[in-house]
Amino acid sequence: MAKLIKGFSWKRAVGISSTKQKIAKSTGIPTTKQGIKRKRNAIIARLFGLK
Repeated sequence: MAKLIKGFSWKRAVGISSTKQKIAKSTGIPTTKQGIKRKRNAIIARLFGLK
């Protein structure tokens, strides 16, 4: 989807981004793809005693 206005995010304007950040901070569960992948890999590493 093409951006209508450069640098504008409707999710940020509506407040979705800040809500997700608050949830992630309070629960310790990441909401980004990178954060979920990083947390999953850390758990797997701990299970196999690599960390």
